[in-house]
Order: sequence, then C-alpha cells, then structure tokens
Amino acid sequence: MENPFDNPAMKRTSEILSQEFPSDITIQVGEATFNLHKLRLASRCGYIRKQVPGINGSKVTHIDITGMPGGARAFELVTNFCYGEDLEITEDNVAMLRCAAEHLDMTDESNGASLVGRTEAYLEAVALTTLAGAVAVLRRSEELIPVAEEVDLVGRSIDAIAHITCNDSRFTMSLGSSTAGSYNGVNVWKAVDDWWADELTSLRIDTFQRVLIAMKARGFKGIALGTLIMLYAQKSLRRQNMHGRDKKKMDPRQEHEKRVVLETIVSLLPKEKNTISVSFLSMLLRAALHLDTTLACRLDLEKRMAAQLGQAVLNDLLIPSSSPEDGTTFDVDAVQRILAGYLEHEGEATRLDYSTDDEFISTASPPNDVGMVGKLMEAYLAEVSSDVNLPIDKFTGLTEMIPHRARFNEDGMYRAIDIYLKAHPHLSEAERKKVCKAMDCQRLSREACAHAAQNDRLPVQTVVQALYHEQRRLGEAPAHPPSRASSFSGGESPAQSLPYKPARSLRGRHARGGAAQDDLSRLQRENEELRMELMRLKMRLRDPPAGGGAPPPPGRAPLPKKPGSGGFMNNVSRKLGRLNPFLRHDAMGGGKVRAKPPKDRRHSIGW
Repeated sequence: MENPFDNPAMKRTSEILSQEFPSDITIQVGEATFNLHKLRLASRCGYIRKQVPGINGSKVTHIDITGMPGGARAFELVTNFCYGEDLEITEDNVAMLRCAAEHLDMTDESNGASLVGRTEAYLEAVALTTLAGAVAVLRRSEELIPVAEEVDLVGRSIDAIAHITCNDSRFTMSLGSSTAGSYNGVNVWKAVDDWWADELTSLRIDTFQRVLIAMKARGFKGIALGTLIMLYAQKSLRRQNMHGRDKKKMDPRQEHEKRVVLETIVSLLPKEKNTISVSFLSMLLRAALHLDTTLACRLDLEKRMAAQLGQAVLNDLLIPSSSPEDGTTFDVDAVQRILAGYLEHEGEATRLDYSTDDEFISTASPPNDVGMVGKLMEAYLAEVSSDVNLPIDKFTGLTEMIPHRARFNEDGMYRAIDIYLKAHPHLSEAERKKVCKAMDCQRLSREACAHAAQNDRLPVQTVVQALYHEQRRLGEAPAHPPSRASSFSGGESPAQSLPYKPARSLRGRHARGGAAQDDLSRLQRENEELRMELMRLKMRLRDPPAGGGAPPPPGRAPLPKKPGSGGFMNNVSRKLGRLNPFLRHDAMGGGKVRAKPPKDRRHSIGW
C-alpha cells in the first residue's frame, strides 16, 4: 500500500501541518523531550506505529523510548528523516543511524525511503571501502553494542580493516619504518603519521583483540604487528607506577581492567623472534608482577625474554621484587628462570644443529651470543650482590648456573663474589667457601689473582689457590713476557681488565686461625729460598772465574759486577724476582721493599 506521505504534495502538506498544527505526541529519549506529530512519525517508523492503535483518533500522547542507540542525538536525526528533511549520512554518524533505524524498525522498503536501506547502501558503497571509514565505523560501533553486533557492524568493519591493511603494503611499511620513541625508559616503535594505528590503539581491548586476530589470519605479522601491540600497551599502561615498593595503589576495578588488558596483550604477542624488543618484554613483565597476573602470563614473558637474552642490557634484568615478604630489592628468581630458559634453548639448538647432507640446514642454529650473556649475568650479579637481604642460596644458585664457556675469564665472577662478601661480613668460613665455589682461580687475570691473594674476605683455601696459580704462572712465564694487549685473547682490549688496587698484607689474618698463618709463612719461606737460589745462579753466570772457568775458593762469594753491566741477566733477575708476591720492586732503584698499603682504605676492590 502506497504511503500518502511519500508523494511531494503530501510532503508539502506535512510540512504545513507540522508548522501550523500543534504537536500531538511527546517522545521521551533519556533526559530529552521531543514534541512531535504522531502521523508523521508513524509513516516511517514501525516502532511508533506499533505504539498507537491507529493513525487517526489515537489517544496515546506520550511514548518513552528506552535503550535508544545513540541517544537524543540519534533520535533527532531520525526525526529529521521522518519529516522529510535532508539527512546527511557520514562516516561519523552512519553507525549510529544504522543502529537507531534497527531499533525503531525503520525497514519500510515500499518506496525506497527506508532508513535502514539508505544506511546500508552508504556502508557498502562508501564507509567500508576505505581504511579511514572502516576504522571510524568500528570506533563508533563500540558505543552501540549490542545493537551493533546484531546488525553485524562490528564484524564487517573488522573484516574491512584486515582486508585493506593486509592487501596494501603501504600500511605494513609505514609501521615498519616508524621511528623509535621511549616509554618508561623502554624504547618502543612510535608511528609518525600512522593515524590509523593511533585510531586502532584507542579501541577497547576486546575489539582490538578481534582486529589483530583478523589481521593475523590474513597474513599481517612481523614488526608491524608488534608495533601495533607496543603502541596499544603504551597507551593503556601509561601512568602506572611499577618501580620500587612504594607503588601507587589503584582502585580494584581499575586494577582488574589493567590486568585484563595486560594478559590480552601478552596473548597477542607475535610468535616470531625479534619482533618485540627485550626492553619492552621486560616492561611487560614488571607490569605483570605489579598487577599480579596469571602465572601463565608471567612465564610466557620470561620465556620470550630467554629466547632473546643475548640482546638484553643490564637494566632489562633489574626487575623490582613484588613480594614484600621476600625483602630483596630485585626479583632474582625471575632472572634465574630466564637464564635457565636461555640455557635450555641453547642446548636444544646445539643438539639440532647438524647436517646430514647438503640439503639440510637446521633453523635452530645455536646462538652465538653466549659470551654476551655471560658478561650480562656477571654484571647482574655484581649489581644485586650488594643487597644485604639477598640470601646466600639465591646468590650461589645464580652463580652456578652461568656456564664456564660463557665467561671470558673469572674476573667478573670474582668481582661479584667480593662485593657479596663485603655486603655480608658475618658469613662463616663454610659459607664463604660456598660463595667462592663457582669461581675458578686458574682463570683469573694476573691483576685479579694478585688482588685475591691479599683479600682477607676470601676463605683461606681460595687465597692459597690464588697464590699457587700466580706462582705457577710466573714460573712458566717466558724471559720476554708478551705485552698486556696480547694477554687478552679474542681481541679484548687491555682496558677491560679489572682495576685492582693494592690491599693490606695478609699478616693481619691471625683471627682466621693458625693454619692460615702456617700456610702463608711456608709459602713465603719457599719463595724467598727460590729467589736466593736464582740470585746465586745468576751471579755465577755473570762473573765466571779466570783461567778456564775454575770455581771460586770455598767460602768466598763471587764479586758482583759494576752497575750497568750484564743487562740481559739483570732483566731476567727482575722477572724471576717477581715469584715472591709479598715483595715488590721499587719503582726507581729496583730494590726490594715490603708492600705497605695505605692506612685509610679498608681492603676492597675499586670497582
């Protein structure tokens, strides 16, 4: 049946009636009230038509429309459409109009005047054909749920976004070439002109998750996908204090929302390696500990950090402890699990790295960053060892996990051990031995070994080992020792050696027991006897008797030569004289004097 209000003549009549005749129905939408004409509304709105018994003679004068999508603003646009006024549909209001038309049952297609038909035509022909339009429709649809889900606005917008971004390389390249920014000390990718990425990261977490799942299903992955996730985390987790024990308490509801966001972000992280930086993973792990997320979420982040541990820096591992009863400053347990994961990954990759023929090349090649990981863990040990609340079991457990192949030498380990012993002066002799168990004195550098030989914080057994290996090293040294630069293998610079400083004599160790004093006295006596024997041999070789080399008369010592003669043997003598670690050469005269440390220093390493 033809609607009489759809022909031009009746439209003009309707306008005259709307202006000259008083309104006969009041529509309440939220807090807004509209005084309108029921005939004009009922002609195009099925919801209004159902509320009155008929077009003429109805006594219904008030209708309250509850749950109106878009509220009063949407109903005002619908009213303009019912009164025949020009209605401009845009990307900003099409979602609202489509949901309002669905709620008010404006589906009359008799003369093509249906608001549902007009909005659907605009969506298909304009809004969902461009990325800007699809993103705008999706953002507006979030405010119109559940009606937006009923008319499939959300799903169609997500499919349009995934299709456009995955089929146009400009969007992938734009994110991949973005410049780096910083968030809470963590470097993240910051999009320059990617307005669409900024719009996507403003979505609710459930909608953002659906978008990323659709994009991943269509092949959108790699650094560009990681960039979107990092930008979303940057926005959603900002203003969150996760440092130290004085963390700002959040409202329980807000904390729950943050926890859900973080767990969802972790579940969306790409599986590909190196698409997310270790620093960003560390920031997520700190937030996970702070928000007390699920154990699976935290373990996933630790596993990802373990796979890229060779790219980490010291600050990435300095994760504040979130357990008040623990008492420690940093979460050593988390770092221990990360290192265990790295070693497990390295061992698995080493086992799989074989080639039976020319066609097989393992993708799980062993990482070549073991040395970097070793240096990183030694630096971490030195940082956390000064914590007076760090238990000995946690410290030794971490030291024993660092493999020897990951250490250039034992200097870094010795440095961490010495700092720990200095911060824990009340350890027993057995506990000191346990702390030093992970250190191999044979691999100490010359400077470290000399320092350890005079370090009264070390147990006696470790000091004796350091003295023994230093004596053996000096005894095996050639007449012309290599330069300092050649003593570091692998092209290491001499500047990497530790700046050990002189310390006080071991004669002050009486409190450590008589056995220690006896061992040191015996070693000192043996070194002195060896030095004197070498000096006598040198003098005989330097001044042979005249007349065929007969020995000098018994009881008469050979006369020394004048100063300046025998330059080669003098050099040999100076080098062999270093066998006694308790004596030092005078800088000018070459004489032997006792090394006396400055009184104003408590024997410590100048780190």
